[in-house]
Amino acid sequence: MQLVVFILAYPLLWLISRLPFRILYLISDVVYQLLYHLIGYRKKVVRNNLKLVFPEKSDEERQLIEKKFYKHLCDIFLEMAKTLGISTKQMNKRYVFTNVEVLKKLESEGKNTMIMMPHYASWEWVFSLNSQLNSKAYAIYQAIQNKYFDKLVRDIRSKYGTTLIRTNESRKIIKDAKASGDLITVGIISDQSPMLNRTRHWAKFMNITVPIHVGGEELCKVHDIIPIYLKVKKLKRGHYQGTFKVLAEKPTEVEGYKISEAFLKEVEKSVYEAPEYYFWTHKRWKHKDKAPKEFQNKANPNVNQKAI
Repeated sequence: MQLVVFILAYPLLWLISRLPFRILYLISDVVYQLLYHLIGYRKKVVRNNLKLVFPEKSDEERQLIEKKFYKHLCDIFLEMAKTLGISTKQMNKRYVFTNVEVLKKLESEGKNTMIMMPHYASWEWVFSLNSQLNSKAYAIYQAIQNKYFDKLVRDIRSKYGTTLIRTNESRKIIKDAKASGDLITVGIISDQSPMLNRTRHWAKFMNITVPIHVGGEELCKVHDIIPIYLKVKKLKRGHYQGTFKVLAEKPTEVEGYKISEAFLKEVEKSVYEAPEYYFWTHKRWKHKDKAPKEFQNKANPNVNQKAI
């Protein structure tokens, strides 16, 4: 059945990837009408999230954010398909990095880096960054259940030379890459909710105490990798701007989970700036009432680096 679904869907994805952008966004407008007004995809989740995060806003203000979000959601998924057919030259015009020299300087110093980013604006086109760097690029991702679509996503995201690695194999691969002497850049999306039984730390996100992903920070500390936040702005349809900010110059000396918390603070700034570009369909705050008492008001415990 997985193969049948893939065979039926792939020709459509291929066709979308060959369409001009003006046609692509006309299709996106139609998809938005169906997804939002007819199907109502995860509308209840989105509304609950927006009300939780922006209680001070009126219903009308939250509804405006909601509609803008669904329009953006349709755009980014069609843009993902478009990656199959877009040229490197066109991609570099549409996704611009304002200060890539930050990474190049660290490369020249022989330092490995980790690009930490949220599900915000566009995370699919970030992979074009690899065409501007000399280090070996890896991206940690969650595998898709359909193995044929999983391979397609891997092919799309590795178009610019990035090697995709599943979450459960990331520690070994990064360790081996470091041992071989490779200079590496690792990409990771760290803003969503981890499994509760694997949670090692809780922190405030949008002023709500939630379990947070800390694997990226732990990898940085164990392997002395420089954590860098990628702030992405959507300038207009199909045009994005990325800016890098070093979260810690000496990650091994940072106490507790302060890198992960600093990352979340940067995500918050982006969300407050333009909330319609955050991925509101995820149940990010589903465990908000389950925080252990020690995490509600106390400082962070130290990282146990032996856990890696």
